[in-house]
Amino acid sequence: MSRTSLNSQPTRQHRRREPDWVRLRDEQLLDLRLCDLGLRVEGTVLEERIERLYHELDDRHIRLRPHCWLSDEWFAVDGVPGIAIPFYLAHPRLMKLEFRQMLEVEGGRPNWCMQILRHEAGHTIDNAYRLRRRQAWQKVFGRGADPYPEYYHPRPFSKDFVLHLGSWYAQSHPAEDFAETFAVWLNPDSRWRKTYVGWPALKKLKFVDQLMEDIADTPPPVRSREHVDPLPRLRKTLREHYRSRRRRFAKDYPRFYDADLRRLFSDDPRNHSAESAAAFLRRVRAIIRRRVAYWTGEHEYTIDQVLREMIVRCRQLRLRRLRPERKALYDLTVLVTVQTMNYLHAGHHRIAL
Repeated sequence: MSRTSLNSQPTRQHRRREPDWVRLRDEQLLDLRLCDLGLRVEGTVLEERIERLYHELDDRHIRLRPHCWLSDEWFAVDGVPGIAIPFYLAHPRLMKLEFRQMLEVEGGRPNWCMQILRHEAGHTIDNAYRLRRRQAWQKVFGRGADPYPEYYHPRPFSKDFVLHLGSWYAQSHPAEDFAETFAVWLNPDSRWRKTYVGWPALKKLKFVDQLMEDIADTPPPVRSREHVDPLPRLRKTLREHYRSRRRRFAKDYPRFYDADLRRLFSDDPRNHSAESAAAFLRRVRAIIRRRVAYWTGEHEYTIDQVLREMIVRCRQLRLRRLRPERKALYDLTVLVTVQTMNYLHAGHHRIAL
């Protein structure tokens, strides 16, 4: 079976002239419109990763090759067997800006990018073969036509769903449940038959395995090549884009950690010469943010809001660090993780879609 290639000369990216905005400072860059960035998938690192996705689909005898385009975020649209990829992945300068604005680069690492591509490919398979219309699909995953909720309340320890992208995303909607299950199934390094032994989610994986066998080597009935919200049509500025994204990930966490902060740090005036707790938190903020985000599945920007508030409270309470730095770092990481998980399990937590 032939494999579709986006570009037979991937080294073209090294010969292309860099755009003028590469040399702009962040504040200047933020005033540019997305449509003025002049980006495309061809000639970037994305090309190789999309080609890898095509090879994985080819190895499973799936004839669909999802078309890909640049937009403002990752998404797939009902009825369109294609994948929108966020613009910042098309240039290292924009990845740096993304990190400074959002504190992480979603899909920035090769393996992470492949995880998301496999997930979105699940949506394209669903669209191309109209899988959600099948009664068997609905019996396993639910009604894919149901409207998406604005927020969802995950059950972190549920074994009814696979774990793939983080934030227990499979629990958000039947269509996401299928896409996450498909992504685990498609990954050539996945040992899903062993990993999910004893989990109800294993039945979903076996269903996907059989379903993909049923459509193997079958041309997809839906072949639209539409590009939805492509980058050249997006008139908003980068500043407007990031302002909207930060609002999306900001959460109103309850302020109930004063007592914990006082246990961790000292408010005794006699310790005024010790390092302030606020200064310590600022120093270790990035480390804690990454660790807690990794273990809780929360977006780093969300964790950073909690740390920012803790820094303010430490300053207001005039707290000082007396414990050795390594011990204080460990205890603070545990504190932030526990507070986050308590909020999750209390049922107050909502994850925005």
